[in-house]
Amino acid sequence: MKYVCLVKIENLKPFLDSKFEFYNQQSFIENDPICIPHLFSKKQDIEIIGFFAAIFAWGQRITIINKCKDLIERMDKSPYDFVLHHSSTDLKCLINFKHRTFNDTDLFYFISFFNYWYSKNDSLEDAFAKHLKPKDLTIENGLNGFRELFFSLEDIPQRTLKHISSPQQNSACKRINMYLRWMVRSDKNGVDFGLWKKIKPSQLFCPLDLHVQRVALKLNLLQREQSDWKAVLELTENLRKLDSKDPVKYDFALFGLGVEKQF
Repeated sequence: MKYVCLVKIENLKPFLDSKFEFYNQQSFIENDPICIPHLFSKKQDIEIIGFFAAIFAWGQRITIINKCKDLIERMDKSPYDFVLHHSSTDLKCLINFKHRTFNDTDLFYFISFFNYWYSKNDSLEDAFAKHLKPKDLTIENGLNGFRELFFSLEDIPQRTLKHISSPQQNSACKRINMYLRWMVRSDKNGVDFGLWKKIKPSQLFCPLDLHVQRVALKLNLLQREQSDWKAVLELTENLRKLDSKDPVKYDFALFGLGVEKQF
């Protein structure tokens, strides 16, 4: 189904800027999966549990939030300490964890990767940033490189591969792009964390879910109807026409309008 919008993309800026300001508020946090990393203050805790919250982010938001809180309890309320110092007995607490298609087999591998990474690194940022080239205008190489790195350990469960996507697979990479928005963007309202400085907000891609896609189609920010990487490129390029330094701030506007069914 094609949508027709008579308003030029550039003329949408005042409207979308106002909606960004409206939704980019502390009140947004409470009912969104981003509330989970906001429960913590240590950078590594925020990175780890934020990653899980993003990966779990499909389905009803209240279910996602509850599953994350369940995982936090199983990790003794300290994700960073758990992934670094857990014993085989501690891992038994993770048995039978499940959220939709993500189960304990997947969780054990994720824990293994985080143990491997944080045993040698202070932050997860370099797992993305190390794959960027000096002239890269976007995080695309970082997304592809991260997936390869994430699945570089031995004995990877084949079923777990589906939980981390990349542009090389023509995936929209919605959950990873959302996670990067959380970690990289920063502004005075404090919804996103802005913990990472090696990746620029201008390099990010807009998370593309059903809500964002529906509104983007109706506003003529998107013509492609398939939810894939080509659609992400098209949408983000149009958002850069509105703000080249921080295009994904409009995720707040598009998502908020979609959730509230204003379009």
